[in-house]
Amino acid sequence: MNLNTKAEAQNTYDAIVVGSGISGGWAAKELTEKGLKVLLLERGRNVEHIKDYTTAMKKPWEFEHRGRLTEEQKKRHPVQTRDYPYTEFNESFWVDDLDCPYTEVKRFDWYRGFHVGGKSLMWGRQSYRFSDLNFEDNLKDGHGTDWPIRSKDISQWYDYVERFAGISGQNENWPALPDGQFLPPMEMNCVEKSVKKRIEDKWAKSRIMTIGRTANLTVPHGGRGSCQYRNLCSRGCPFGAYFSTQSSTLPAAVATGNLTLRPFSLVDHIIYDKESKKAKGVMVVDSETKENIEFYAKIVFVNGSTLGTTQILLNSTSAEHPNGLGNASGELGHNLMDHHFRNGANGEAEGFDDKYTYGKRANGIYIPRYQNMGNDKRDYLRGFGYQGGASRTGWHKDVAELAFGGDFKDQMTVPGVWTMGLGGFGESLPYHENRVYIDKTKKDKWGLPVLAIDCEFKGNEQKMRKDMMNDAAEMLEAAGLKNVKTYDAGSTPGMAIHECGTARMGNDPKTSVLNKWNQMHEVNNVFVTDGSCMPSIACQNPSLTFMALTARAADYAVSELKKGNI
Repeated sequence: MNLNTKAEAQNTYDAIVVGSGISGGWAAKELTEKGLKVLLLERGRNVEHIKDYTTAMKKPWEFEHRGRLTEEQKKRHPVQTRDYPYTEFNESFWVDDLDCPYTEVKRFDWYRGFHVGGKSLMWGRQSYRFSDLNFEDNLKDGHGTDWPIRSKDISQWYDYVERFAGISGQNENWPALPDGQFLPPMEMNCVEKSVKKRIEDKWAKSRIMTIGRTANLTVPHGGRGSCQYRNLCSRGCPFGAYFSTQSSTLPAAVATGNLTLRPFSLVDHIIYDKESKKAKGVMVVDSETKENIEFYAKIVFVNGSTLGTTQILLNSTSAEHPNGLGNASGELGHNLMDHHFRNGANGEAEGFDDKYTYGKRANGIYIPRYQNMGNDKRDYLRGFGYQGGASRTGWHKDVAELAFGGDFKDQMTVPGVWTMGLGGFGESLPYHENRVYIDKTKKDKWGLPVLAIDCEFKGNEQKMRKDMMNDAAEMLEAAGLKNVKTYDAGSTPGMAIHECGTARMGNDPKTSVLNKWNQMHEVNNVFVTDGSCMPSIACQNPSLTFMALTARAADYAVSELKKGNI
């Protein structure tokens, strides 16, 4: 692998891939394996597999603050500290918010990691296919633009990426959750099995509960080790047991001999050539030296994450593209979506006191969408799924003052009660007014204008949240749980870290940025295959769909390149 940190005189490649996260890693793998010389650009530092997972094997007491944050860390990370992901255990994987500010017209929690691998190192790994229900919703209810593809167009690519990435799960023959190419599933615990049976008995297969489909290996796969049930995934996995750029796609790309990886390369804009009406390459700011360098290629894959990609495209202005590259439709930057979540119900399970769990399973259960399907009609559009699971509470319930003596020792050998929770993940609609744009009044550490984000959940999402709570409680009560309580901890866009939209696919160049191959309508050698391409978000975790779309687009791009059409 050529770590090209000093720009060479010859800066020309067959393809440039911007961003090395989940979709960028896939683009690099597919394009190099098809014989192209590829430059993979990453704005942050390099992170080497195993060597740079510096906290992965540390014991809790080896952390100076036992996982807590210092006041200085909180000060430099006002956004990253808003929710659970940023801790002392993995703090090097998250951005310094003061270096890269953004403008919140309305609250938007933007969680980012600037390093090779991007969020593929910290993602939640839940991996679900979209069904035709999801691909058709926009057309049926008139929100957003129609997806230019259906399940038949992408199913072989889902097969392809599942086989390579290694997804464990259970086939269920459920219409809203297409089956896949799975490694053996993780096992539900005793309480989850009981809850599953009772839910499916009561709703007679109009609702199902399955083990989560997760990009954690349950058996050795492709030279990678299986999950050790440590549940420390967000520190980086030295066993390679979950899918990340580092464990999977990057080694495959490196093995071809066709990859040049260049970290510390912040893409300022895509260079447009008005003679050929194509992109000529990209202009990069070296994020260490702040030097400007140009790189050239026949095709450009933009995979900088939903908002990162859109920021680059909006910043890529020219006489021919005054409002951003490929933005004749005016849709670039619009239709931003995220899942709304952090609500549901939990309760206590009785009758399992002689049972316990094995290890720390890095996975939960999944109840796929059942609303607005068949006879289940609601007073809002689309729907939600549930993630959750059952576990036993702590071993020590006594107050500290009584913590001594024989009774205390006996108490310490008995775990607490079994609890089970269901948390909803709801679909948000693609609203044109939920948008991002360049705020030229503010600059980041590297002198680039920042992104402004103006996005909110609306009435459809608020109505859905009531059912997300009440249905969860109803199912837990039907499953025999006691002390069932609902909760709604509030959700604002960005929190779920599933942002999608802003450079959507569509059949009509007047209402979309990309065609059905993730290719720009106006600039045919630019492809966008990260979350920004999505015309709708469904209620499933979206990363598997980014992988499949990327593999599909790369196959098409190379074919068109060979035919001389690009």
